[in-house]
Amino acid sequence: MRNLVAGTAGHIDHGKTSLIRALTGIETDRLAEEKRRGITIDLGFAHLQLTPDLRVGFVDVPGHERFVKNMLAGVGGIDLVLFIVAADESIKPQTREHFEICRLLGIRHGIVVITKADLVDPEIIELVKLELEEFTAGSFLENAPAIAVSSRTGEGIAELKDAIRTAGNNIPARNNQGFPRLPIDRAFSAKGFGTVVTGTLVSGSILPEAELQLYPTDRVLRVRGVQVFSKPAARADAGQRTAVNIAGIEPAEIHRGMVLSTPALFTPVKTVDCFLELLASAKPLKHRAPVHFHAGTAEIEAEVRLFNRQASVRPGTQSWVRLILREPTLLFPGDRFIIRMFSPVTTIGGGRVVDISAHRYRKQDQVTVRLSLLDSGTVAERVALLVNESACGLPVKTLSEQLGISEKAVRSAIPGVQLLGAEDWLIARSAMADHRAKLLEQVRRFHLDHPLLPGISKASLFTPATLIPELLRSTPELVSEQDTVRLRTHKVTLQQDETAARNLIETAFASAGLAVPSLPEVLAQSGIEDKRARSILQLLLREQRLIKVSNELVFHTSALEQLRQTLTARKGARMSVGDFKELTGVSRKYAIPLLEYADREKWTRRDGDVRIVN
Repeated sequence: MRNLVAGTAGHIDHGKTSLIRALTGIETDRLAEEKRRGITIDLGFAHLQLTPDLRVGFVDVPGHERFVKNMLAGVGGIDLVLFIVAADESIKPQTREHFEICRLLGIRHGIVVITKADLVDPEIIELVKLELEEFTAGSFLENAPAIAVSSRTGEGIAELKDAIRTAGNNIPARNNQGFPRLPIDRAFSAKGFGTVVTGTLVSGSILPEAELQLYPTDRVLRVRGVQVFSKPAARADAGQRTAVNIAGIEPAEIHRGMVLSTPALFTPVKTVDCFLELLASAKPLKHRAPVHFHAGTAEIEAEVRLFNRQASVRPGTQSWVRLILREPTLLFPGDRFIIRMFSPVTTIGGGRVVDISAHRYRKQDQVTVRLSLLDSGTVAERVALLVNESACGLPVKTLSEQLGISEKAVRSAIPGVQLLGAEDWLIARSAMADHRAKLLEQVRRFHLDHPLLPGISKASLFTPATLIPELLRSTPELVSEQDTVRLRTHKVTLQQDETAARNLIETAFASAGLAVPSLPEVLAQSGIEDKRARSILQLLLREQRLIKVSNELVFHTSALEQLRQTLTARKGARMSVGDFKELTGVSRKYAIPLLEYADREKWTRRDGDVRIVN
């Protein structure tokens, strides 16, 4: 089943709503004020099963200048525009504005519909067609069918349906394989169902019982049910007018412009770099000018920032600009947008989002070159650019988000970059080489400063933790031992006085048995300064010549081995602290730490106030 979303565009009272009613039999004006005043104020929706294989959803948008923001919320998700001009009035102000909006939003397919054909002579209709040919020359509507219709008599309606059918067969289907993305245009409460939101599903699919996040909030909501073109469905696919029944939230907490999408996958943004076209009818757009920003169904106040100290954008020209949004929203590269002035509120331009990374430019940076590559470069070129800009590389997930493509597409476009770890991190080869050189230098310097230590702890490395596993794997000069890193060629070599101190320290503990002297006392008598004495102590501990039983007590391994044998000879015996003191001849100062050590080593096990020898 092919799905097509068609939207109307045109001046107020040119018969958009009447045309939808003539095509579908559905009245799209739902608000009381719309019916009373006879004009469309908000979005209206209808649908038509045009053929067994083609279903068309219609978005009826307002034509009045005061309601263009509502029009923008509906026209952004359409595949085909019905560009409507009344035969008795021809081209009017909102005709021009709606035309520019459709062009700036990148709509590629349309049908010119001349309404109210029953009110004028055939010669007038021909004149209107000539005017429209001249008006649309060079645009996406240049070769579009131009069909005269009357919603009152039915004239031309069958021909228009044929044109819609032909267009539907030629317009590419939307992507069902990507992540779901539903810009919300309505939220309301339905009796017996609860909260319902509607919109045109831009990509992916939505299934009942799925979990979706309400962006830009962090709310994750459960889908209770799905409707497509007003009928219950097992799933909604990209390109369909969709209603989603969601649990756990009230309609008042949802507003137009929010988006339902995959949870915890994206970050709403407030800074976007864009390609902007300023209409010839606009005034020069100055640096820091306030504008209304429209994308998807969202309307957000924004400020224009111009690059390279540019004073303004001239009417009828194109430029790279940065937009600072007052509120965060979900945007991706390639998304189309419109900007409108504050006063008077008119459309002045639009374009496409190019970069959402909020990149910090330096004075010497070539902004135009960078954004041009992100706008039109291959996937591999864009991946390489963002990766090269990051000294530590970027997660595949972040690249997917910043480029608006799948993680699979990111991984398939890695020439010139190096894939790290579990296929979730990319870093430039040159950056990797720099990190490797810095790591080697840090380890070498550590060995010079601490020759008696085996290596530097991994926690002390300057290198980002995410890169350490790959750096160690790909740097043959380094050896990783538990929580330390050393040069493969590094060996601890003692000087003559250090060798003497080592022997003195070990002998002091070996000859003391279980009644060992205090550690500071032994180190003070070693004959070398405290720092080196403590390094030698650490060396003896690593070699397990000495064993630290508690923070204050160190024993020689031979004394502890003798204690183990003494206890093993009494297997099954029950022993109090007093019994242990009598057995070993030590005071309570040593007995308690030694018994706790014996418990840890499983030589004994505690049972109340006594120990049982294992």
